Amino acid sequence: MSRITAVDVFTVAVPFARPFVLGSGAVGGPGQAGSVVFVKLTTEDGVSGWGEQRALPSWSYETAETIRSVIERELTPILLELTPFDVELFHARAARRLSPSVSNGFPFARAAVDIALHDAAGKLAGQPVHALLGGKVRDEIPLCSAIGVGEPAAVRSHAQESRAYGAYKVKIAGDPVADAAAVTAVAGVAGDKPIWLDANQSYRPTALLRLLDRLRDVSTLHCVEQPVPSTDTLGMRRLRQMTALPVAIDEGCFTARDLARCLRLDAADLVVVKICKSGGIRNALKTAQLAAANGLEVLGSGLTDCGIGFAAALHLFSQLELALPAELNGPELLADLYVEGLSVTAATATVPTAPGLGVEVDEERIRAEAKALSRG
Repeated sequence: MSRITAVDVFTVAVPFARPFVLGSGAVGGPGQAGSVVFVKLTTEDGVSGWGEQRALPSWSYETAETIRSVIERELTPILLELTPFDVELFHARAARRLSPSVSNGFPFARAAVDIALHDAAGKLAGQPVHALLGGKVRDEIPLCSAIGVGEPAAVRSHAQESRAYGAYKVKIAGDPVADAAAVTAVAGVAGDKPIWLDANQSYRPTALLRLLDRLRDVSTLHCVEQPVPSTDTLGMRRLRQMTALPVAIDEGCFTARDLARCLRLDAADLVVVKICKSGGIRNALKTAQLAAANGLEVLGSGLTDCGIGFAAALHLFSQLELALPAELNGPELLADLYVEGLSVTAATATVPTAPGLGVEVDEERIRAEAKALSRG
C-alpha cells in the first residue's frame, strides 16, 4: 500500500458571484469572499488527493484558523502513518486525539482530510469514489436553488433566474412578516415546485407558527429545516406536535449518534446530510443509512462548496434516495469552483466517473491565492 508522505494545507479567500444571507447572517457576496481550506495529500507513489472545507463559524464553531491548525498539528501526524485506504483507522485515531464531548470533534477539519483520502484512494485503485462506496445508482443529481434572506423583489428575481431548478430552498431569518413576504414572492414564481424553508436556528416555536399561518395558502411547502437552536432538540419535538409541516434537522444532527438521539425523541421527520458536519463521506453515509432504516427522509446539502467538496457530495448522493433535489449551491453562488471536469447543465449535475473525485484541481491558482492571502 502507498503510504502518505506529505500533507499540504492552503487557506484561500473564495469569491462569491452573488449575495447569500442565512438566518445567522451574511455568508458572502460580490466583493465579499469566504474562507476555504484546501488539503493536498501526497503518497510515496506520487499520487495526490485533494479535499476542502469552507469555514463558516456562524454555522459551526470551526474557523479557517482552527481547521488549518488542527490538520497541520493534530491530523498530519496520524496521516503520515497511514495509506489513503485507511479511512476508518484515520477516524478512529482522530477521535482519540480530538476527543468529542457530545458529537464529533472538529468535523470540518476531518471532512477535508477524509475527502482527500477518498480522492487519493480512488486514484490509486483506478476507480471513482462512488465505486469505493459500493457504486452509484444514478448518473445525475438534480439541484435545488438556494435563495438567501432578502426583500421580496430580490428573492423573486433570484427565483426567476433559477427557473431551471427543480426545487427552491428559501432562507428565513426569524421575522414572520418579512419571511412570509419573501416566501410568498418565491412561491409566485415556483409554480408547483417544492419549497424547502431553512431557518438556520433563527425561530422560536410560537413565532414559527405565526409564519406558517401567514403561509397557509402556499401549498408547495415541503418542510422547514432547523427552525430552533441546534441544542433545543425538545423544541424540535414540540414543533412536530404543533404543526403539520414536516420538520428537518440539520445543525442539531452532525453524526449517526446524534440522529439516534433525535429518533428516540421523535424530534424530526427529515434529516439533512452534509459531508462537512459528518466529518467525511463515510460518516455522512452512516447517517443516511440510519435515517433510511428508521423511515426518515434524507435531504442532501452542502455548505457552498467549491468544486472538490461539490464533487465529493455528488459521489455520496449518487447512491442515496433524496427527498428533494440536492442543495449544492456552489455553482450557483460562487464565482469559481477551482476545478475542471464537473458537468452541470440545466440545474442537473453529472456524477464524475474518472478515478478519485474525477476532477482536476487548479493547484497553481490555489497556491498563488493562498500565498497572497498569507501576505495580507
